[in-house]
Amino acid sequence: MKSFKVLGSGCKNCVTTAKLIEEKAAALGVVVDIEKVTDMATILGYGVMSTPGVVLDGTVVHAGGIPKTEKIESWLRS
Repeated sequence: MKSFKVLGSGCKNCVTTAKLIEEKAAALGVVVDIEKVTDMATILGYGVMSTPGVVLDGTVVHAGGIPKTEKIESWLRS
């Protein structure tokens, strides 16, 4: 199982990012755990200055804007 954290204020882009990860994981048959993190101190603790940010298994893999589906797929296949 892959563990994702979507970092952000809960804005539309953050919600869309979480939804895209869920949908792509379902399409590929990958089990994921997605946590939405809205606490600014926690977000800054990851060093993310622009949201949405994505943390995969403890490592920041994306920050700022909605990630492309190809990028999400590469995270799920790694």
